[in-house]
Amino acid sequence: MLCWGNASYGQLGLGGIDEEIVVEPRTCEFFHGKQVCDLGCGHRHTTFLLEDGTVYTCGCNDLGQLGHEKSRKKPEQVVALDAQIILAVSCGESHTLALNDKGQVFSWGLGSDGQLGLHNFEECVRVPRNIKSLSEVHIAQVACGYWHSHALSRGGHVFSWGQNQYGQLGLGIDGQSISTPQIIQSLQGIPFNQISAGGAHSFALTLSGAVFGWGRNKFGQLGLNDCNDRFSPALLKSLRSQRVIYISCGEDHTAALTKLRGVFTFGAGGYGQLGHNSTNHEINPRKVFELMGNVVTQISCGRQHTLAFTPSCGKMDSFGLAGNGQLGTRSTCNRKSPATVKGPWVASKYTGETLGTKLEIDLVFSSASCLNGSFLSTSHPDHYSTSSKCSGVDMNMARLLLHRVVQRGHHELTQQIAASLEKNLIPRLSNSPPDIEALRLYLTLPECALFRDRNSYVTIAIPFAKSLLSLKEAPLKVLGNWWSTFEPPVFQRLVELYKEVVVYLLQMHKMGIPSVEQRIFTCFLDTSLRLLEILHTVSERAGHIIQYDTFYIHELDDLIDIRNDYITWIQRQMYPLGHDGVVTLCRYPFVFDAQAKTTLLQTDAIIQMQMAVDQAQMQNFSSMFLPAVESVNPCLILIVRRENIVGDTMEVLRKSKNVDYKKPLKVIFVGEEAVDAGGVRKELFLLIMKELLDPKYGMFRYYEESRLIWFSNKTFEDIDLFNLIGVICGLAIYNLTIVELNFPVALYKKLLKRKPTLDDLKELMPDVGRSLQQLLDYTEDDLEETFCLNFTITEENYGAIEVLELVRNGEDITVDKSNRQDFVYAYVDYVFNTSVAPLFECFYAGFHKVCGGKVLELFQPNELQAMVIGNTNYDWTELEKSTEYKGEYWTDHPTIRLFWEVFHRLPLEEKKQFLLFLTGSDRIPILGMKSLKLVIQPTSGGEQYLPVAHTCFNLLDLPKYRSLEILREKLLQAIDYNQGFNLA
Repeated sequence: MLCWGNASYGQLGLGGIDEEIVVEPRTCEFFHGKQVCDLGCGHRHTTFLLEDGTVYTCGCNDLGQLGHEKSRKKPEQVVALDAQIILAVSCGESHTLALNDKGQVFSWGLGSDGQLGLHNFEECVRVPRNIKSLSEVHIAQVACGYWHSHALSRGGHVFSWGQNQYGQLGLGIDGQSISTPQIIQSLQGIPFNQISAGGAHSFALTLSGAVFGWGRNKFGQLGLNDCNDRFSPALLKSLRSQRVIYISCGEDHTAALTKLRGVFTFGAGGYGQLGHNSTNHEINPRKVFELMGNVVTQISCGRQHTLAFTPSCGKMDSFGLAGNGQLGTRSTCNRKSPATVKGPWVASKYTGETLGTKLEIDLVFSSASCLNGSFLSTSHPDHYSTSSKCSGVDMNMARLLLHRVVQRGHHELTQQIAASLEKNLIPRLSNSPPDIEALRLYLTLPECALFRDRNSYVTIAIPFAKSLLSLKEAPLKVLGNWWSTFEPPVFQRLVELYKEVVVYLLQMHKMGIPSVEQRIFTCFLDTSLRLLEILHTVSERAGHIIQYDTFYIHELDDLIDIRNDYITWIQRQMYPLGHDGVVTLCRYPFVFDAQAKTTLLQTDAIIQMQMAVDQAQMQNFSSMFLPAVESVNPCLILIVRRENIVGDTMEVLRKSKNVDYKKPLKVIFVGEEAVDAGGVRKELFLLIMKELLDPKYGMFRYYEESRLIWFSNKTFEDIDLFNLIGVICGLAIYNLTIVELNFPVALYKKLLKRKPTLDDLKELMPDVGRSLQQLLDYTEDDLEETFCLNFTITEENYGAIEVLELVRNGEDITVDKSNRQDFVYAYVDYVFNTSVAPLFECFYAGFHKVCGGKVLELFQPNELQAMVIGNTNYDWTELEKSTEYKGEYWTDHPTIRLFWEVFHRLPLEEKKQFLLFLTGSDRIPILGMKSLKLVIQPTSGGEQYLPVAHTCFNLLDLPKYRSLEILREKLLQAIDYNQGFNLA
């Protein structure tokens, strides 16, 4: 034990020496053979803590600061603490705090400002007393300022008491001293690692290196770029990225040690105590450059001097005031920069127990701070870089530990944790947390298995969601940023949790909820859906963390009346009633799967058609009495000739008004008597699309590699044909009929006002897409020489090669690393937008004449594509189950059993050819195989006849074959001969 400095009151514990000051380190013989593990230095007294938990003091005792009445010149044991095992001590100017192994705090000395925390302002307390108001709180750390005190509990609360003239208690008020420990409410929920106090200022340091300061700031000792006192904790933003691991305070200056062993100082510098080779005050943290290169592991501030220890080279540096020899440099001259203190120096073997270890489970789950600090990876320093973009939380560790705690715990323990979450932690979550570190709880808590217990949805999962939704805009935005960095499985777990909550609530509602609880149910459902909505927005903005269909709640069709929900939603939009307690799921369309959206579309179509019919009937009624009013047909009638199907259709549609497109569609072929029950309509769509896609029109360009089509970039006189195709697509959707239209997904993106991307180009033109991706991925420096590109595109137009500029003066702009992204964007934009703008606009206008409206906006591009052309989600077993039979055929008829045996043995391509042969398309409707409604009927002919497909009705005429081989042969012949198109 070495000591130096002012010895006039015996505070160095050297016994009866003649010198009043000791200018170099001297051994304190009293502690020979003893292990000192902590000490505190007051203005004129010193407190020593030994490894065995005993406390010794020496120095001035005018105000009882020694805790005993024995000798002052050499250390004497504080016998009043003999029964205690003390773990830590701290000294103020004339008072002392001691912390025992049970988390209790004892105080003695000067108490006139309430700094002893004994609920009085007694001037002098000579024997240590227990601070009873902290008895119920397990304290982990104590710190003394000159006339104020702080304590940090294992639950993460920071307590303060004593003088408050400069706001050094951090309670948001100044002036009046407080004699009872008070929680600093504004620091709730943040995991703190250390507290420190100076003359009249204080600091708290989080586990992730965030520094909060408050109190006196006359010299800039708070490092906040000004000299204004702070009555509440303020974040020292300039140190946030420095990974601070320790803070020490002098009378009016502060020192901070970083994980990279850098030392920053700020505040009063009049005696050189900042170490910057000047006597200037510093209002911002400034690095002590003369200590750079030293691996400093410990720092400590005296009143007006600073020490820094570098154990790797056995070196101690000091700087600042030296009038009493306190620098240990054998001189009383002040030092403005680090000077070596004579040793020998070795690192202490004592390591105190770190805050946050061995914490009881009930404490962790009742304290936001403890839980917050429990999942910061010690092996990975990310949490030191906590910011609005990085949470610093190890989510895998959080999931494993929280799962293990609940799964392995006894029933009683699990109930205890649930009660802590329900009654303590969740209700205390603030809507405006003091720092982003407090937001970590919103990431980790849902990983607790109790959130997934259906019995806890109402008491834990939903209240948690409510707290999250009550967050103000800024913290909610930070949370969104953090979520966007989640691995997909972690993000999906959160989404699945609240999908399950919604399903649970809807199941309860279906079973019946008392009317008095209806309002609460509505609130619960709305809360859960709003949280899912936020998560959906985060996922979309981050480029789909998880696929959009992960948000689908497939049970909705069984749990709610989707049609009724849609009608209610429409009514609420037309006639807003404020908060009427009704939650419509149509407000949250991202939870609807394709089947539910189709139901919505059907509902909307029925409403629109009925409105159109009603309007027509009203007009017809008026025409009976008013000659000027023309009677109209309640249906959209298309009378067409097979030999002029395109011309006749265009003629009818040109004459039709927009309202007519909403009417039920009926098709009549001239000279034919068939009544349109859906089959004739389907036939029209098949024929007209086959005609319009014929190369003779040249309306579309076919891409061999992808087998897809896109608008031709040639000039057309009859641009209305594109309007017609748009109308046909719209009518197909509106009348739930799929058509063969092999456009890429980009078309449906554009119809939904979304921008096509490079991925869409890869779908349409795989070769070009791959080349552009290679351009983006190229890492070498010779990109310009390798690719030789400029901002142009080469196209063939009627046999001539044309070079077109993608941007103004594009021929003069070489593609390089800095602009290659712009080139790819311009290329994609040209293919999908610029080059086909007039044609697509016509198509878009035609489509939206029929299909415009809010329901369409609910669809994803892929779903809209499936509405038009079907999808490839084949379920051949479902096809067999849903097939109907006519005449003498039935499920177990010998021919039918042979048919399905042959069919199921066919390879996929031949099965698809069968679909094309029977229905006119090798894709299936969005509602699945069952909606195809395949019908098989017998024919009177013998086995020499082939099966015949009635494409319009999905009807198969199947002769009564008696052998497997013959049936297979005839079926394949029929498929091949008909080439997928038989409109019998």
